[in-house]
Amino acid sequence: MFFLALGIVFAVCFAVSRAKDPRFLRNGPLLVAAIGFGGIGLLTILSAYSFVAAILLWIIALAVPVSILVFGVGLIANGITMLRREGRSLGNQLSLIVGVIVLALPVISVVLIVQFNMTGFWFAALIGLASAYASVAFVSFAVYSVVYGRMRHQFAPSAIVIHGSGLIRGRVPALLRGRLDRGLQVYGAELARGNHPVLVPSGGQGDDEPRPEGEAMAEYLREQGVPDADILPETRSTSTRENIARSIELLDEANRRGPIMLVTSDYHVLRTASLARKMNVDAQVVGSRTARYYVPSAFIREFIALLVENRIATLIAVSTFAVMLVAIVVGTLTSTLG
Repeated sequence: MFFLALGIVFAVCFAVSRAKDPRFLRNGPLLVAAIGFGGIGLLTILSAYSFVAAILLWIIALAVPVSILVFGVGLIANGITMLRREGRSLGNQLSLIVGVIVLALPVISVVLIVQFNMTGFWFAALIGLASAYASVAFVSFAVYSVVYGRMRHQFAPSAIVIHGSGLIRGRVPALLRGRLDRGLQVYGAELARGNHPVLVPSGGQGDDEPRPEGEAMAEYLREQGVPDADILPETRSTSTRENIARSIELLDEANRRGPIMLVTSDYHVLRTASLARKMNVDAQVVGSRTARYYVPSAFIREFIALLVENRIATLIAVSTFAVMLVAIVVGTLTSTLG
């Protein structure tokens, strides 16, 4: 009953938080906790009456160590693919680095315990706590990114801001074309509803680019049949924050006020939504699909960026997570001894 009760509490908290603002980062951990605790709690109760439920509980318990091996090997394989297809930049090596760490930490923990006895045990426990938190936090981020990215936002945007992502020899590459096509899809749907938003292709000129991203993006939109009157290029931004801020300035100058829809890649949706909320911008975000091999490194990069941007919240979350682990251990012991 303990785990099921926890699951219900987290489910209620998630429903309230999501209703208040779907862009809250805390929605992810609340959703995952509700599913995890609720599922385990339900299976625990059913295991007293069903052999199948008991087997499922054992499978879940065994899946944890197996998933570490599968996850680590999968990340290393993905890292090798990234290096072959995208080059040897640090960003492209992230999945490979994380995969090596995932496989190395259990080995390091065992060595610490064997070599240093109780002192090693406490260091291993600290490694385990940090690993557990990082795992849960990353899963929460990934799951809610997918959930948020597939939400239907019921409002009529005054503008659709499409975030730039770099040009190749001055032309729109596949990743950016995906964002533009997603923006066109939203634009077409709004026209069908009787709403007439303006499209804002947003992106400045990088050191290695012959022209601003916003200019090339606007050219692509015209080639797809969008009239000039419906395109308002933003060509000065150099970051996601500036994409939003400078687009808002441009829309204010054009007397285009009201809620806006931001369009980016699927892995970047939740971080963009969180940033828009912090900037007090009335906006929701939709994402375009990304090549599968690119997704792991992209999600890891976004997750690290979120941790850095929310350092204080991360420290609070780690402390809360530690308290929760203690509560789970106490609850498990209570159930066992009872």
